[in-house]
Amino acid sequence: MLAAAEPHAGSGASRMTSVAGWGTVLAMSSAFRGATGSSGRDVVVFRCATGIVGVHAIVDSFLATEPGTGADDHVLRGSVSLALLAAAALAYPRLRAGGRAALSFALGVLSLEGAALAIADARGVGARGEDWTGFLLLPVGLALCAVAVALLWRSRKPGRWRYLRRVGIGVATVVLAYWLLLPPAIGILATHRPRAAVERADLGRPYETVTLRTSDDLELAAWYVPSRNGAAVVSYPTRQGKLPQARMLARHGYGVLLVDARGYDGSEGAPNLFGWAGAKDIDAAVAWLRARPDVRDGRIGGIGFSVGGEMMIQAAASNPALRAVVSEGAGVRSVREHLLRGPRGWLSLPESALETVAVAVMSGTAPPPSLTDLVPRIAPRPLFLVYAGHGQGGEDLNPRYFRAASEPKMLWKIPEAQHVGGLEARPREYETRIVGFFDRALRGT
Repeated sequence: MLAAAEPHAGSGASRMTSVAGWGTVLAMSSAFRGATGSSGRDVVVFRCATGIVGVHAIVDSFLATEPGTGADDHVLRGSVSLALLAAAALAYPRLRAGGRAALSFALGVLSLEGAALAIADARGVGARGEDWTGFLLLPVGLALCAVAVALLWRSRKPGRWRYLRRVGIGVATVVLAYWLLLPPAIGILATHRPRAAVERADLGRPYETVTLRTSDDLELAAWYVPSRNGAAVVSYPTRQGKLPQARMLARHGYGVLLVDARGYDGSEGAPNLFGWAGAKDIDAAVAWLRARPDVRDGRIGGIGFSVGGEMMIQAAASNPALRAVVSEGAGVRSVREHLLRGPRGWLSLPESALETVAVAVMSGTAPPPSLTDLVPRIAPRPLFLVYAGHGQGGEDLNPRYFRAASEPKMLWKIPEAQHVGGLEARPREYETRIVGFFDRALRGT
């Protein structure tokens, strides 16, 4: 039987807050009808909007937390969110039209993002918990963006240099949005990944649905194909993401344990698209495999894709029971790796630093060490780094990780491949290299 995503605790409370929130929306829409004609109406609209967003922040952080988590896990997220909303509501009336428009637009965009995530989550596994107040963010976001446009139109200035001035303002807006608005947007996305329904899959051989328990007491959903050759491989970070690779390994007799990362799909916990705390998930998978009678002499390896590849490196650096690691598509997961770019990354450094802060605040988790600090700790166990010529998210840093690692190590660039698309680009060579790597490391053949 497949593990189903559990409903959020406190969903009844969130429904009550959504009813109250609709009353605020009606009041806000009434005020908005005159926003373009009165300098005070936009203040009413903005403060009503911050109130609704604040209600959603309370529900999201304290009343309807993810399965396996509680309000005490999100104190930092909730406190910082409410403090920033209060500061924005207080500062708004004191700003000029341009400042008001910028603040309205920023909160409007983030509100629309929250609404989109709630809708995606509801479509995936049904409306749960904070999804109900998340739906209210759609009219809020639209209203705030409309207020921003109205303020800019009303405050436009005539003059001979007006077009040049507007171009300059537009360029400055894009740069500031990249530095200041994109980081919190990524932080919200990274810690509010919509769950997806998990259906039965074809793994080429019979498999079991199992539950793993982490050291911090979370239950993780997993599938396991029993081993026929005495060795097993952990596949991370989703059960359904890389089924062809799982079938490939199972075809060669390997046991394959496919794990949903914490906060993903059928697993408990809060999600983080950058991983960060995911090493505990892999440690739990390794511990489970060590107790299996079909896995002999601790012959356990791991294969991770994208953020899963990064977490495989982190787990192997501290867990000697993980005897061989394939990392495909590892890249940048915090400002620590971004600094490796040197002068090439100076323009985007402010964005990367604020993004790391945003993810840390939203997740309540400190950024992990740089991958260049972790890869040397894997030796003398073998490491195989695979990356694509058309990758993303910092895959081009894999040669730096390779140079930092100690022997035994391997590096393979697949020029024509897309992100984590090695098997699709070169199926025969991929199978030969990956299976051969595990054969040598885990079976001595």
